[in-house]
Amino acid sequence: MAQIKTDLLVIGAGSGGLSVAAGAVQMGADVTLLEGHKMGGDCLNYGCVPSKALLAAGHAAHAMTAGAAMGITPVAPQVDYAAAKDHVAAVIARIAPVDSQERFEGLGVRVIREFGRFTGPRTVQAGEDTITARRIVIATGSSPLVPPIPGLADVPYLTNETLFDLREKPGHLLIIGGGPIGMEMAQAHVRLGCKVTVIEGAKALGKDDPELAAIALAALRDEGVEIVEGALAERISAENGITVQTSKGAFTGSHLLVAVGRKPNIEQLNLDAAGIAHTRAGITVDGRLRTSNRKVYAIGDVAGGLQFTHVAGYHAGLIIREALFGLPARVNTAHIPWATYTDPEIAQVGLTEAQAREQYGDKLEVARFDYHHNDRAIATRQTRGLIKVMVVKGRPVGASIVGHQAGELIATWSLAIANGVKMAGISAMIAPYPTIAELNKRAAGAYFSPKLFDNMTVKRVVRLVQRWLP
Repeated sequence: MAQIKTDLLVIGAGSGGLSVAAGAVQMGADVTLLEGHKMGGDCLNYGCVPSKALLAAGHAAHAMTAGAAMGITPVAPQVDYAAAKDHVAAVIARIAPVDSQERFEGLGVRVIREFGRFTGPRTVQAGEDTITARRIVIATGSSPLVPPIPGLADVPYLTNETLFDLREKPGHLLIIGGGPIGMEMAQAHVRLGCKVTVIEGAKALGKDDPELAAIALAALRDEGVEIVEGALAERISAENGITVQTSKGAFTGSHLLVAVGRKPNIEQLNLDAAGIAHTRAGITVDGRLRTSNRKVYAIGDVAGGLQFTHVAGYHAGLIIREALFGLPARVNTAHIPWATYTDPEIAQVGLTEAQAREQYGDKLEVARFDYHHNDRAIATRQTRGLIKVMVVKGRPVGASIVGHQAGELIATWSLAIANGVKMAGISAMIAPYPTIAELNKRAAGAYFSPKLFDNMTVKRVVRLVQRWLP
């Protein structure tokens, strides 16, 4: 049994924990990193990376069926589902060395492949090692939430942690949950030749702007995804495959994916021994990511806020400032974007239209611009979509986009909100022609158009100036 003293102990080697460990050790801190499962955490192994790789395989299959309007004869793709999963595994393997134990040990991090359990305010037991740290960062992430639906435990079911190991192509995939994970996997699988039914107890993509969600859901339905909303799963049984009994009838398929949300990974931590307050939603933190034990921080999914890889990375940067330099750094979520990678994509930053109307009332102005007015979207026949920007006193307070490359476009609005850039600044931007990026500039133009072109004062001034110009 080893007794280890360290400046900074990081529990969890997902995206947030790895970012903290890498930054801290390169700035001169003695860093110890604990990981009892896979380096890279959920994002690399079960989440962002494999899901986007599988979506890419689905996109390649769909492209073979979608070229008629451009003179390309559609053909039915021959899908090798197992080979598509080999592609997913190869993508993970390509990225894995960046998150590997060898790389971090090469940076100087002490890596211990054990789960951590608090034994006191500053002490953690990891296997046979007892670790005492000046500061501790909990970055244990989250896991799939498995709801207590009667009969679920008696049938084989998938979560995002097991889906990517599946080699047999589902004949009919049932998905419980119409959030981002459920809808992304629904589209990937219908494009790979599966029949897909999504069962959602409330509204599919219910956390997104409803106008934008409707556009994305219509596209998925057009591709053959059956989406049943307001259908609470009441019972599950192994009848002719797998049957999900709901408030709107029974649905039978060959495979079942459960995608109803996430739960924080806190069970093994023994948080009470360290005086760390927590709830079912996660570890309770203040605006500086400190727990009730001021020597311990929590970041990423386990902190109970926005559950995105880039949020964990953002938290990591704040922790470097706090734990290494003793400088206070407060979390600001106003500029944090997120995206759902269906086709068309949905992206959001800041306030939705409904949130902005509730907060600002009559002070709010909404600038809109449709994809079907964008020349690049017309050329590539990707005109389904729109951008909405919520503006107060000339400054954007939120942006909502549905359409091709929405996840790329939203970054401009995150930059604007983070740095207080006004709509005039976006309007002054020059985008290459023709690009999808022009949509952001045109949205800013849509904000100014009525002020310039429908304004009688402006017209009178222009006429007056024209009389005096030589």
